[in-house]
Amino acid sequence: MDDLWELGFYGLAGHSATPRDLLMEVRDGERLGLGAVFLSERFNAKEAATLSGAAGAVSERLGIATAATNHNTRHPLLTATLATTMHRLTGGRFALGLGRGFDMLFDVMGVPRVTSAQLEDVIGILRTLWKGQPVLGHDGPAGKFPYLMQDSSFDEDIPILLTAMGGKTLEFAGRVADGVVLHTFFGDELLERSVAAVRRGAEQAGRDPSSVRVWSVLAVVGDHIPYDLRLKKLTGRLATYLQGYGDLLVGLNEWDKSVLTRFRADDFVSTFAGAFDAVATTEQLEYLNTLIPAEWLAASATGSAEQCAAKVADQFAHGADGVILHGATPRELEPVVEAYRKIRPDSFGVRTDLNPARYLP
Repeated sequence: MDDLWELGFYGLAGHSATPRDLLMEVRDGERLGLGAVFLSERFNAKEAATLSGAAGAVSERLGIATAATNHNTRHPLLTATLATTMHRLTGGRFALGLGRGFDMLFDVMGVPRVTSAQLEDVIGILRTLWKGQPVLGHDGPAGKFPYLMQDSSFDEDIPILLTAMGGKTLEFAGRVADGVVLHTFFGDELLERSVAAVRRGAEQAGRDPSSVRVWSVLAVVGDHIPYDLRLKKLTGRLATYLQGYGDLLVGLNEWDKSVLTRFRADDFVSTFAGAFDAVATTEQLEYLNTLIPAEWLAASATGSAEQCAAKVADQFAHGADGVILHGATPRELEPVVEAYRKIRPDSFGVRTDLNPARYLP
């Protein structure tokens, strides 16, 4: 089966208490010919290094990326070692994906908030270590490090991904990263603006703008998925985002902010304990559906497998280099993937690099 190098999926999408499920998801994803698995991190049973190693151990052609982990939760020497280990374990299929995370969470954890200056600093440290060079007397935004060293024989080419949403962060990512992962529920116009921001940042840094691979993240929730799960994966997921960082998502999409205000002021929403996509009932999700405009939910792939596949293909028309099919397991995605194969442009051809941060079709 030909590789669909331009398609990826999230392992253990959403909330999961059974990390062993990832093993079957990775095997299924590789069987379907998907190009990459992306691994998010939660501080419960979804630790990124463990999941990365498991994915690498049960796959041969699938690209693997953290999307994302946070540099402030590990010492940079440990992060460098994680990436080098995965790079060699997978024969170069691994990309280290970093992100900003959530300020309020870091505050209660007692770790520094993530800034662009820190990210640029730590990326420089990592790349120095991967080239077998020491880091001596470092005192920068990422911290003070008297002496860091991996191995003088190292000459590793390990790509770095950044997850990003806002325009300034996207330009920054285009300047310093090898690839960029966007966010779910980006409308078409926002996707185009986001890709343009990444390209602009790369160009301003004197880089080839097309060398930075941009992955869109598209919720794919077809009609073949049971109704209650569709509600959880679509309405529940968007409602959860609106709980946490709705101002940013609504503002970027240029949606009506008054709708978000009414959503948050609703008695049920304002008193709900927990994440909607984790604990809300079907009846509660149906109620939430009445509070969220159809336009907002339309920034996803829904309907028949053929309609979902067409929406996936449309992401490339709006500038994406790759599409992460979010919110569903590979088995749930199988009808959509098969429908997509029938409309896949011949120009995509076969990939020459299995790493998800490189754009080398």
